[in-house]
Amino acid sequence: MPNTVDGIAFAILAISMVGGALGMVSSRNIVHAALWLLEVSVAAAGLYYLLDADFIALVQLLVYAGAVVVLTVFTVMITLRRREDAVRPVDFSWPALLLALALGGILLAAAANFPKKTISMPDAMPSIVRFGELLFTARGYALAFEIASVLLTVALLAAVWWSREVED
Repeated sequence: MPNTVDGIAFAILAISMVGGALGMVSSRNIVHAALWLLEVSVAAAGLYYLLDADFIALVQLLVYAGAVVVLTVFTVMITLRRREDAVRPVDFSWPALLLALALGGILLAAAANFPKKTISMPDAMPSIVRFGELLFTARGYALAFEIASVLLTVALLAAVWWSREVED
């Protein structure tokens, strides 16, 4: 019975992610696209939770759903001068949809031709302490997170600077 429940939850979350991604690509309003991104981020956190990766699910919720989407919405609200600026003048949704379908087809074809291998599970689940050691050691992943945070901050500052009104 638990496998059936997990399968149903996985299907709901996967459909939610694909639907949110299609909504994000097809939305002409930037704020609506950011809200669709929020749906995709929350569904991804749900998938991580189903995979028993509680910490990664929490990080997904805090960083992506809680920070990146909110930062995007605030940036859009700060930089927009008129309501009409939130709507894209050219509709790129159909070419983007076709490109996404083509990429999805290529990925499905590659996955179908990939050799099947037997996967063995590890003896023990890695702990949060081990994850922290891997993250913050000299060759860990903390530097990549710091570079990404600086890049997001610079992008926000550049967007605000670029949208300012120039006085003559």
